[in-house]
Amino acid sequence: MTRPYAEVIGDPISQSKSPAIHTYWLRELGIDATYEAHHVTAAGLEAYLAERRADGLWRGCNVTMPHKQAVIPLLDKLDPLARDIGAVNTIIREEDGSLLGYNTDASGFLDPLKPFLAQQHLFRMARVLGTGGAARAIIVALARANIVLVVAGRNPDKARALLDELDPQGEHHVVSLAHFADETNFAFDDRTGIFDLIVNASPLGMEGQPPLAFDLSHAPPGSIFYDIVTHPVDTPLLKAARAAGFPTIDGLHMLIGQAAEAFERFFGTAPLRADQDAELRDMLTR
Repeated sequence: MTRPYAEVIGDPISQSKSPAIHTYWLRELGIDATYEAHHVTAAGLEAYLAERRADGLWRGCNVTMPHKQAVIPLLDKLDPLARDIGAVNTIIREEDGSLLGYNTDASGFLDPLKPFLAQQHLFRMARVLGTGGAARAIIVALARANIVLVVAGRNPDKARALLDELDPQGEHHVVSLAHFADETNFAFDDRTGIFDLIVNASPLGMEGQPPLAFDLSHAPPGSIFYDIVTHPVDTPLLKAARAAGFPTIDGLHMLIGQAAEAFERFFGTAPLRADQDAELRDMLTR
């Protein structure tokens, strides 16, 4: 390498859309640098970071599954938000070779919700479906936006433990994921002034996975459906919700949002957004 570069690491890694996103921004901004995917196994993680630490051209890397928690003891410093979430998705190499861990998933997740959260609400509630690694940043982001959570997982005890760890002072609730699979005749009260959000934070609905079993009768009127899955972008959950008249947000919004913050940390320049997001989305869904 003779130019500055950043990477995304994971196992597997071939499915990552991050190289396409960052390369697009580098080209649009005329920055002479590269961004590539690098396959790193759990056994090779420590050696990879030791090698990159010594490389002055390496700006850092994004971290995807299964390394978001495993990298933490290998870093020199953690950003406070990453420490609170307990997961790192962005590593920055500082000039002295020290490695600093960040989490941009939380801000990336909230990015498309900003217009809604800028409004005044009488009450805010989110149903978060899933308790895996992706849910950690989402739970912290929503709790800090003063949203009451109902976290659903296959194991409700795991969901409760996650809430107790990430927001022990919050008045949140847990249920079994199976609770949402069957129709309910629950009569929702007037939702005027209420913000309701349904989030799929699980891999269900991803290509190769079964769809998320969620009966739409559990969604209060006016709920926003948000699915973080990106392959496919238009998941069975989003299709069903949209057909029933609910507003939807797909996982590309979070992916691009978290990438934008990481890009600025890597290369010192904020990527162009707004109209260019539409062009980028079109490129990613061809």
